[in-house]
Amino acid sequence: MVVLHAEPSSSSTTHKKNRRKLNRKASAKSADIQDEEMGDESADITEVVPHILAEQGKQQTGDDDELMIDTDPSSLPTQSSAPAFPPLPASAQRTALKSEMRRIPIPPHRMTPLKKDWVNIFSPLTEMLQLQVRMNVQRKCVEIRTSKHTQDIGAIQKGADFVKSYALGFDVNDAIALLRLDDLYLDSFEIKDVKTLHGDHLSRAIGRIAGQDGKTKFTIENASRTRIVLADTKIHILGSFQNIKIARDAIVSLILGSPPGKVYAGLRTVSSRMRQRAL
Repeated sequence: MVVLHAEPSSSSTTHKKNRRKLNRKASAKSADIQDEEMGDESADITEVVPHILAEQGKQQTGDDDELMIDTDPSSLPTQSSAPAFPPLPASAQRTALKSEMRRIPIPPHRMTPLKKDWVNIFSPLTEMLQLQVRMNVQRKCVEIRTSKHTQDIGAIQKGADFVKSYALGFDVNDAIALLRLDDLYLDSFEIKDVKTLHGDHLSRAIGRIAGQDGKTKFTIENASRTRIVLADTKIHILGSFQNIKIARDAIVSLILGSPPGKVYAGLRTVSSRMRQRAL
């Protein structure tokens, strides 16, 4: 029995090897060509990018200059920063739905004089200021409120100051000046606000302010053109701002111990200056 071994031909193996070599060479050449093309493209990109960035930078700087230098006069801010509005009429402040109300407390020792002078108190409030007024005896206060006939915005404040001045002890004829004049004010302070006094020292200070039969108080009132109420240790002054300052300085000097003659001399000089200014 004969066994034959089939051997592959050498020609077929050589053909296969040649094909592999050719394929390897072709792939290597294509890879080299691709690398060269990529290198050329990258070189072109590196050359083009700086030009693009430079052009973009120029455009941005140009835009910034246009934003910073605005030649349009309409866009420039005006000189007056505060807006100017016309004055609001009094009728615009009035509310027809809800009226404003004030309640002024009355001390117990002023309830009897209030009942006696009630006609003289509510008449100017209703006729001059067009307010609604009533006396609340249980609460011991006077209630005022605005109505549809009220014209002035500050009418209720004037009415409250008028009733408060009467509650502090001023006469009705003196307190009614608050309704007629606009530059009148009320100033109140205590003796202990100036100097701490007790016992007989406090009594003597009150006596120096009042004087014999009230002469010192009347002199200060006439010289400073004010009205003064001395209620125990509390002092209330009714007048204009400058006149209140003159009267308060005189009273403070008396509290600190100045003799009345020295205070009178100071009031004479002040009153003479006021007369000269009036002329």
